[in-house]
Amino acid sequence: MNKLKKLLPVASFFIVICLVTFTLLSLLIPPAGKIEVNTKPQAKEKRMDILRISAIGDSLTEGVGDTTKAGGYVPILQRDLTDSEPINVIQMSNFGKSGDRSDQILKRLKKNEEMQKSLAEANIITLTVGGNDLMKAIQSHIFGKLSLKSFVKPRNRYEDELQRLYDEIRKYNATAPIYQLGIYNPFFMNFEDIKEMQEIADYWNEGSKEFVSRQDNAFFVPINEEISRGLDGKSALNNVADPTDSIEENNSSAQEDAKKAVVNNLISEEDSFHPNNLGYQVIANAFKKEIIATKELWFKK
Repeated sequence: MNKLKKLLPVASFFIVICLVTFTLLSLLIPPAGKIEVNTKPQAKEKRMDILRISAIGDSLTEGVGDTTKAGGYVPILQRDLTDSEPINVIQMSNFGKSGDRSDQILKRLKKNEEMQKSLAEANIITLTVGGNDLMKAIQSHIFGKLSLKSFVKPRNRYEDELQRLYDEIRKYNATAPIYQLGIYNPFFMNFEDIKEMQEIADYWNEGSKEFVSRQDNAFFVPINEEISRGLDGKSALNNVADPTDSIEENNSSAQEDAKKAVVNNLISEEDSFHPNNLGYQVIANAFKKEIIATKELWFKK
């Protein structure tokens, strides 16, 4: 009992200290702010289950010049859309054939059931056409002077063939947006002084653009400036090595030829005509830009 009496003052002192400390802390430390918990359900990202793209056309769809042999712009576009868009699966079918004109693509479509099925199921249709039609017209005037006047009738015939091709496509799919790539002038950087070549390419593209604008759910994808002038967007750049390094000074004509030689870093060195791997990336970028800009036409939630 005596021990308890002795401990009582100590215990009382300890309790007083605790009360004082608690009071001081409650005054010095501000009360915690109210924590708001968002009880609303978070909106899930709207995703498309599967996007089907049917790619039809000529050598640009086949992928001539692509050293990977993977199919030119087609797999690049598939990859880039997969990386940027909320789509679970992107299925692309490639029906490109080198050398085909518009009438030859139409002929294949009428006979190829796999091609027909792909178009029928497609959410998006990409089309590369017109380059071989123009080359045929140029070849028929190879020994004459190139002038826009001589390409009026060939362009009209091409647009007639293009209409037949579009009509056939719409038999299998009346609503999917069609993205038609323009043509480019692969000779621009080596023959910049032949302005008729660029004028003819521009004239051909103008006809295609006007034609596409008259179609339902169809979009023209220009590529002439991007490809013809090379990656830097300027003519006569990326010259080959200084000819004086490897050519004798007395061979003036060879030096002049070497000085004129220009490398377009978007064109294949194998044929100096078709895009190389980088060129196909530029084409894929152009397609993607237009496809994303018209997303409301094909994105199915």
